[in-house]
Amino acid sequence: MLIRDEFYRAVLENISDGVYVCDIDRRIVYWSPGAERITGYSAKEVLGSSCADGILVHLDEEGRPLCGEGCPLSASLANDVTREAQVYLHHKQGHRLPVVVRTTAIHNRAGKMEGVVEVFSDNSRLLAALRRVQELSLETETDALTGVGNRKSMEAQLEACVADRRRSQAVAGLLFIDIDDFKDVNDRFGHEAGDRVLKMVAETLKQNLRASDALARWGGEEFLALLPHSDSDSLGPIADKLRMLVANSFLTMKDGSRLSVTVSIGGTLFRPRDTRQTVVARADRLLYESKAKGKNLITWAA
Repeated sequence: MLIRDEFYRAVLENISDGVYVCDIDRRIVYWSPGAERITGYSAKEVLGSSCADGILVHLDEEGRPLCGEGCPLSASLANDVTREAQVYLHHKQGHRLPVVVRTTAIHNRAGKMEGVVEVFSDNSRLLAALRRVQELSLETETDALTGVGNRKSMEAQLEACVADRRRSQAVAGLLFIDIDDFKDVNDRFGHEAGDRVLKMVAETLKQNLRASDALARWGGEEFLALLPHSDSDSLGPIADKLRMLVANSFLTMKDGSRLSVTVSIGGTLFRPRDTRQTVVARADRLLYESKAKGKNLITWAA
């Protein structure tokens, strides 16, 4: 057992960060309450498994899985170095969560390496976004199923953004996001699975937008993301990051299979003469260009 001292075990079990320890064969031998809280996986579910067994499935900014090349934990084991990285882990509920991970090798009193410890914590931007959502999540402004904003709340924010654009020429962007082939999900797996997919997609989008951004369910399987301070350099990369993270999110079904979906996105910047209706209509047209081109794509215009 790599965590021997009861004092240090008590410390680990009372910090908010997630902590887990692997032996030199990368088998998980300790999983903290913080790790349970952040990931949704209990210690019982992960102890004894390998960190490469597809539990957290870390991704980098480009959507590449890190369990092969680029794994901080493997680097600490192989080179006895401390590593830190921003990654996106897979939560038990299916969505992608941005975390900062730090890995360090563990040695016994003789100096021999016995394993590695990984500490991971919520990204500070994520925490700020969660606080902001909590402040704004009045019942009249929140979609009951997904927990993100509803259409009414987004309409008000769009009006405010249009007014701000006319007053100060502030830049802003809008993304119209639609889940591809959502009817097929309901037809094949039932409406309960469809609701879980809507929650998963909404959570992935919400957790990976900036604190200043706003997200709402516009209707059915459609979402709008309002991005203040976004310009022609940032709108495309933000949209593509969201598209990639949704495509790499998945639900684990009762039979052990994975259910994943993709989204098509239309994006546009606010223009001087825009109204709420015109900017939404333009983003909607661009969304359907993405659909027509083959789906799981972004199409945007200044």
